[in-house]
Amino acid sequence: MRALVVFESMFGNTRQIAEAIAAGLAERMDTELVEVSEAPVALPADVDLLVVGGPTHALGMSRPETRRDAARQLAEDPGPDGAGAELVSTGEGIREWLAGVDLGTTAPTVAVFDTQVRSRLSGSAAARAARLLRRRGVRVADRCGFHVVGTRGPLHAGERDRARQWAAGLAAREGASGATTGGAVDAPDVARG
Repeated sequence: MRALVVFESMFGNTRQIAEAIAAGLAERMDTELVEVSEAPVALPADVDLLVVGGPTHALGMSRPETRRDAARQLAEDPGPDGAGAELVSTGEGIREWLAGVDLGTTAPTVAVFDTQVRSRLSGSAAARAARLLRRRGVRVADRCGFHVVGTRGPLHAGERDRARQWAAGLAAREGASGATTGGAVDAPDVARG
């Protein structure tokens, strides 16, 4: 069984979550982790589980203007000693990738995640990604939000561990299902976590 984790990250927080998710999946299945600009334009047929995530920007997935705003924020304030002064994802985001990727004739099981500030008003990139995928006829098995302290982070304590555990659960369910693709149920439109 094979998993592909595709992520978008501005300040590195979503990348840390994606790395933890990949580690959790790797306990049970072959796993590849790719930043969205390196993601395939056509999903390989041997992918049984696709996990996609990005940061929450302006209540949903990033857009070109919110990515430019993140770059501007970083240019104006690179942080102490210039630490983290480089954006992780500099091209298209998961919104554009999900809208255009060729998922093949039978889409794999899909799960989505995001990073977000803990607030009732923050929105969820994962919820928007799940909606986009459903519009494309894809069933989303699960979704999860992981919390950052502020717009630029850092992650709340324990979030990397929670991401790894969430992913291990995804891998266990995928293995128990016999790797039947496309047989998952839609995740509810509420963030857990």
